[in-house]
Amino acid sequence: MMATNVRITDIVEETPSTKTFFLDASLDYIPGQYVMVWIHGVDEIPMSLSYPNAITVQKVGDATSALFKLKAGDRIGVRGPLGNGFVLKGKSILLVGGGVGTAPLAPLAEKAKNKNISVKALIGAKTDRELLFVERFEKSGDISIATDDGSRGYKGTIIEVVSKLDLQEFEGIYSCGPERMMSQVLNIAKNTGMTRMAQFSLHRYIKCGIGVCGSCCIDPSGLRVCRDGPVFNGEQLMDSEFGKYMRDGSGRRILI
Repeated sequence: MMATNVRITDIVEETPSTKTFFLDASLDYIPGQYVMVWIHGVDEIPMSLSYPNAITVQKVGDATSALFKLKAGDRIGVRGPLGNGFVLKGKSILLVGGGVGTAPLAPLAEKAKNKNISVKALIGAKTDRELLFVERFEKSGDISIATDDGSRGYKGTIIEVVSKLDLQEFEGIYSCGPERMMSQVLNIAKNTGMTRMAQFSLHRYIKCGIGVCGSCCIDPSGLRVCRDGPVFNGEQLMDSEFGKYMRDGSGRRILI
């Protein structure tokens, strides 16, 4: 699949470290799917779609730093949408997001509301300034917030909020954010017999995006995050590398 050259139409600063880049192309996609974004002359990196025509990006490395220097009117390359996305099930769902990981959960919440599915969103960040898409979640259902410094909502981690809930009230759990957070959600789901009903969006080093190079395979199953994911249910992730380690571009293990 060749990249399509698209123009940036608008850039919105969401938080001090996160921006949304709106494009002049709208994609028919499932929340949780991603696109490969080619920053000309720098690199091609995977990014979740936060709207049909936008990606929401946190500045964390050379490629995203170069992207942050672009202005409305500049062009980037886009391949996709790629991967599988979240599968909506049931009539009452729980969303658990942390940091920029909430980006693919916001359109999922909106899609669920449009299907008359009850949405409970738990959103965590270090501070209130780093909270993302709060209004979108508020318009889609009930929301609870946790910040590390207590500047908004519960003071502490979003996992502490999850542990206070009766998960049996929900027919599905959807999570995206730091993997350490998601692995704790998986443990809670396991203890309540909801492993298979929980879905997680994984971040791995993705090169090709089409399942050829094997850079993003998960131990020990060999499932490819780029093509078999990035969304997996809890049963697929049990007894895997999930929550323990990932690999960098050279294949070296990086502890989580």
